[in-house]
Order: sequence, then structure tokens, then C-alpha cells
Amino acid sequence: MRSKYRHVFFDVDSTLVTIEGIASLAGDNAEIRKLTDAAMNGELTVEEVYAKRLEIIRPSRADIDALSQRYLASFVDGAEETIAALQAAGANVQLVTGGIAQAVAPLAEKLRVPSRSVHAVALSFNDDGSYKDFDRRSLLTRTKGKELAVHALLARSKGASAFIGDGVTDLETKPVVDLFIGFGGVVERAIVRENAEVYVAEATLRAVLPYLVENE
Repeated sequence: MRSKYRHVFFDVDSTLVTIEGIASLAGDNAEIRKLTDAAMNGELTVEEVYAKRLEIIRPSRADIDALSQRYLASFVDGAEETIAALQAAGANVQLVTGGIAQAVAPLAEKLRVPSRSVHAVALSFNDDGSYKDFDRRSLLTRTKGKELAVHALLARSKGASAFIGDGVTDLETKPVVDLFIGFGGVVERAIVRENAEVYVAEATLRAVLPYLVENE
């Protein structure tokens, strides 16, 4: 197989895995779930939600370590095979997420995505492991942050590109990539379904491969 796209970007939460990372840290906290859904559906801005959720949860280093293990246990069906197939077909696979960098790192390692191709938001901790802050300089904590981040990444390397994601923050990359695929296999969001160039509702990530690779 040959990849139709030199660069293939994936969101992580509800795309590669079946959970929403930051929201899952809050357990059954209804306010956090409501804020997360509102942001992913485009009803609230990322700026309105990002800092507020972390300030409510205040995750410790141990919490993030536990989240990294939940990620590894929550892969969407076909995620590992899909990433491997794209890499074998010559695609430069990158992860672009507003998720927490320290939690995403083991997932990326499992998928054999190099650390330089993982773009997430780092947390900082106090000496006792308690929550201190997040990287407030990160584009990924802002409205259209993924669009700006992907645009900057593409400026460094030529080639066709595609983005796969489930939420409105992913949809914001549509103007800067050649193909945006909405993935509804975990959560179906109307705004994404209605505006994606391709929308995949199957519960397996393998369903995106026909749009990304072709037989030589």
C-alpha cells in the first residue's frame, strides 16, 4: 500500500482511545463532563474550559501516571493496526491533542510514534507531586489552536496532509489540511458530521484507511 498523504494527524481522546483523558480524571464529576462535551461540540471555547477543568481536578503526578495506563487499556478497535498500516505505507503519523503530554507519551510509544511527532499539553507539578500548572504557552489550549499548530508543522515539510478527529477543535484544522475525516466511532458530534469532508461512523478506526491509502 501507499499513503495518499505524506502527513497524517490524529486526535487522541475519543479518536485513538475510547475515553476523554482530562474528563476521565474527574470520575463522575458532572460539571467536568458537561464542560468537556460543550467544548467538543463547539458550545464553549477551549479557553473557557481548559484551565477551569484542571483547576477543579488538580491532578497529581500519580493521577497522570494512572491515566497513562487507562489510555493503554482503552484503544479504539483497530487503532494500533491503522497507525502501523499508515506508517508502513510511508505516512508521517503525528498526534495533535489538547490532552496531557505525560499521559499521552506511553500511548505514543506503544504506537511507535516518535516523541517529536507528539503534540500535547505538558503539566508541571510541585516537589510533592501535586498539581502546579499547565503549559499556558501551548497553542493547544486555545481556540483554533490545533489549526495553528498543524499549520506550523506543515510549514516545515511539504506534502499532502489529512487530519482525523472527533471534535470541533479537530474540525478547526480543516482549512489547513487536504482532507479532514470526522471520526464518530466513539462519540458522534453533529457539527463534525455535517462539516467533515469524510465522516466515519463505524466503531473501528480501520474504516478510515480506504480514504488514506491506496494499493500500488
